[in-house]
Amino acid sequence: MTPLRVLIVDDEPLARERLRAWLRDEPSFEIAGECGSGTEAIATLRSTPLDLILLDVEMPGCNGLQVLSELPAEDRPAVIFVTAHERFALDAFEVQAIDYLLKPFDRERFQTALRRAEEHLRARRAGKLEDKLESLLADATGPGKKPERLTVKANGRLVFLKPDDIIWIEAADNYIILHLASGRLMLRETLTAIEERLGAATFARVNRSALVNLDQIKELQPTFHGDYVVVLRNGTKVPLSRSLRGQFGKFAGEA
Repeated sequence: MTPLRVLIVDDEPLARERLRAWLRDEPSFEIAGECGSGTEAIATLRSTPLDLILLDVEMPGCNGLQVLSELPAEDRPAVIFVTAHERFALDAFEVQAIDYLLKPFDRERFQTALRRAEEHLRARRAGKLEDKLESLLADATGPGKKPERLTVKANGRLVFLKPDDIIWIEAADNYIILHLASGRLMLRETLTAIEERLGAATFARVNRSALVNLDQIKELQPTFHGDYVVVLRNGTKVPLSRSLRGQFGKFAGEA
């Protein structure tokens, strides 16, 4: 796995030397450089791809918080503050620092901070990969086309499905449940969002809380007071909203 690139920023040479020595024994991390001032750090951050900064707060030129303010939040590497001053702790966590190491600290405490940073950065990399993959699949499908595959996030996994694998979908508070021939998947997504991804050529809304696979519809059954239920091939019955009944005219032989 590619090492995580780290920049050491501290105006004290001995402090930088200690961090450098400890990092050399960490195979998951690679030292990308070091800086002795805030202004030097800003220049490095703008020109060097980095994953993590070990950042002092009070330094010549500008302090560590000012260094971060020069970078858009979405482009900032992860940050572990390394300082002798307690008073900046609240400010540090307001900029979403991974950890705040108060000098003097020992090697064990430093390693704990690195593990937190590594977990955060690996998760962020994985999330970006998932987003990119979903985007590529969406582009390949294109608007208005029936998607050949659908990718969904479920329980920390990225699951690939064929739309034909889905029998019907129901809303459940802030989640949706995909009913498959092989079981069920619960996703944190809205019914409207998945409806747009699947396309009207494949699925149809039958009521406010349900989508059905058109190929899975067996029949429409009348109930009391002129209402209907949609009967699926596996025997599931889903109420059909009066306001959406017109969508099913083509299945009932209506013009």
